Amino acid sequence: MADIQRFRIDVPDHVLIDLRRRLANTRWPEAECVDDWSQGIPLAYTRDLADYWASGYDWRAREAALNRFDQFVTEIDGLPIHFVHQRSPHPNAFPLIITHGWPGSIVEFHKVIEPLTDPTAHGGRAEDAFHVVCPSLPGYGFSGKPSRSGWGVERIAATWETLMTRLGYERYGAQGGDWGAAVTTQIGRNGDHCVGIHTNMPIATPTEAALANPDEADRAALAAMKHYRRWDSGYAKQQSTRPQTLGYGLVDSPVAQLAWIVEKFWAWTDCAGHPENALTRDELLDNVMLYWVTASGASSARLYWEAMAAFGRGGRVELPTGVAAFPKEVSRAPRSWCEASYNITHWTTMPRGGHFAAFEQPELFVDDVRVFFATVRH
Repeated sequence: MADIQRFRIDVPDHVLIDLRRRLANTRWPEAECVDDWSQGIPLAYTRDLADYWASGYDWRAREAALNRFDQFVTEIDGLPIHFVHQRSPHPNAFPLIITHGWPGSIVEFHKVIEPLTDPTAHGGRAEDAFHVVCPSLPGYGFSGKPSRSGWGVERIAATWETLMTRLGYERYGAQGGDWGAAVTTQIGRNGDHCVGIHTNMPIATPTEAALANPDEADRAALAAMKHYRRWDSGYAKQQSTRPQTLGYGLVDSPVAQLAWIVEKFWAWTDCAGHPENALTRDELLDNVMLYWVTASGASSARLYWEAMAAFGRGGRVELPTGVAAFPKEVSRAPRSWCEASYNITHWTTMPRGGHFAAFEQPELFVDDVRVFFATVRH
């Protein structure tokens, strides 16, 4: 059997000392010329968050909390892959691989792993139990950084199939949002040992009917697309064209990395104008830390260079597909758009929540994952 090694997050002290030094020596720009976030993350908030990062945030406590999960590293296709593998205490649990995206990480799932693996301790039934696998994407977190091009969505999907079978799972489900949605969709296309997929960001394009004679849902989705393209997609253009150039700033400056990520949490969470209405500042910084301590600002951005042009392209997913549609998702494709791309057997229109579903609304996320996979687990 291929080698699987235990892993524990243990950031060296000198990395934390260097972080505080860099934060103290930040060369700040002048303030924005507006009274909102329309020019980017505001100076006053960024300084406040950076000050907290330097003097109030306790990484060692946060590190210990993340280490309550069983973590491992294994080499697949020449690359070390880091993953959480939390087995359920229930013997008939169903294997589930959950994939994050950018600017997320395995931190997104810290509230849902325990309810999924041990449902009887969290208001569920033993028959709802999962064995949960949460890998870090190549170039993200504690996974290896590809040194050659070619690590796009198709290769990652094949790698996840290898990972699940290496762990001994002959039948499994897949879940994901953002890049995790693209990977999960590809897993669904491939079939192999996967028997069903669930996503909180279905990938779809407008139907001819939506463009010719849009209804209310079509108009809302088209408006969201227009807003994204005009105001919210600059990060993707930069990362998909010149990730290396961007990476020098992100890897050298913690404030640059913080600002680059936290602005998206403002834009993409259901936060009523401020990211800390959706998540605590500790949670925001936990996620930033997985980029900072691994110096993965450039390597994570390269996924856009590898795969952005092919995002959403490919055949229809014929496996049973569940969708959780959150109202503040970046892409708000209605079900009518998604039917051409997926064999949708379950659809839930959520009352609240945004792009980081498991992070923002863990109870809604867990409930929907349980309900959908109950239809395919046997």
